[in-house]
Amino acid sequence: MSSVLRSGWGVLGLIAASAISMVTCDAKNTPAPAPAPAPAATGETSADEIVVGHYGSMTGSEATFGQSTDNGIRLAISEINAAGGVNGKQVRLITYDTKGDSGEAGKAVTRLITNDKVTAVLGEVASSLSLAGGAVCQQYGVPMISPSSTNPRVTQGKDFVFRVCFTDDFQAFGVAKFTKENLKLTKAAILYDQKQAYSKGLRDDFKKAFTTMGGTIVIDQAYSGGDTDYSAQLNAIKAKGPEIVFVPGYYTDGANIAIQARKAGLTVPLIGGDGWDSEQLGKIAGDAIVGCYFSNHSAPDQPSMQTFIGKYKAEHSNQIPDALAGLGYDAANLLFDAMKRAKSLSGKDLRDSIAATQGFKGVTGTISMDKNRNAKKALVIVQLKKDAAGVVTPAFVVGVEPSEK
Repeated sequence: MSSVLRSGWGVLGLIAASAISMVTCDAKNTPAPAPAPAPAATGETSADEIVVGHYGSMTGSEATFGQSTDNGIRLAISEINAAGGVNGKQVRLITYDTKGDSGEAGKAVTRLITNDKVTAVLGEVASSLSLAGGAVCQQYGVPMISPSSTNPRVTQGKDFVFRVCFTDDFQAFGVAKFTKENLKLTKAAILYDQKQAYSKGLRDDFKKAFTTMGGTIVIDQAYSGGDTDYSAQLNAIKAKGPEIVFVPGYYTDGANIAIQARKAGLTVPLIGGDGWDSEQLGKIAGDAIVGCYFSNHSAPDQPSMQTFIGKYKAEHSNQIPDALAGLGYDAANLLFDAMKRAKSLSGKDLRDSIAATQGFKGVTGTISMDKNRNAKKALVIVQLKKDAAGVVTPAFVVGVEPSEK
């Protein structure tokens, strides 16, 4: 998410300080280079525990991404430990805050591996940050599983890096197919974040898929993450008369774009990717986002999510989890399943066991690893609606299977 759910999905509070370790280094704009030369990781654990690392955006403009994912991971760990742990050992989680910055991501993963001696790493949500962290894991030979980074480059050329989510080429196909076949729309505009690998990749894949299906991109506009004024782009888009606007950014930008689009008189629906997955989307945008759509890993009203939602609500003051919480839960449980099957917890043995995963039943869908360490699984399209309490909530519209591509 590159991409990547909260109060209808459930806003997540800050994780208790006693349960989480935080990175406090100053943020930088480029990934921190990993030390060289790097010795191979041993995957050794203490006599009674296995240490796993998580790096995520616990603070910053995409804080709900990291908080939600961390809650899902911790729920999985609580359950596995209550059931006796992994091969008789308890699992301990160390989480570091990336602050939504790729430089911090590189530092966080380096610290997890070199200081904390973690056996495996979970993270990140944003693809740009997973690219930074994945480079460190690859150098040290420590397996990493991203819960929800969808940019294809996250796993390319890195045989220690995996994901439990779909990739952007499939996500873009699903959005294009829904737009063309379900909504019967043929003229689309694009407004994307030129600073994010996630947004740029999803934009490129959507253009290719939509035009292949016979659709037309009437205008393609860019902004930079953190911008607050989109009036020039939106006026240019309005002048081209699109039937829908594809906005493959993160939820903060998507919400503000929706508000400004309506003020500019652009009334056509907006459609986003899984980066819209936050209850903050509806809280910020309100009525401006109602009726719009986005692609996602699951929907809260899907039957497969109901048991997980019940357990999550019991742990988090009746809050409803989003797809990112589900993906964090799935990433952790898939890792534990691989640990149980692995010859040892050394980097290579654990990597091989993760790579061999087929038919893993997760709450966000059935997960099978392909030869490129990507999960083969379905996606859903949701529409933003107001529930009985007036809360803007995503509702399932249609699913798209990998076999349809």
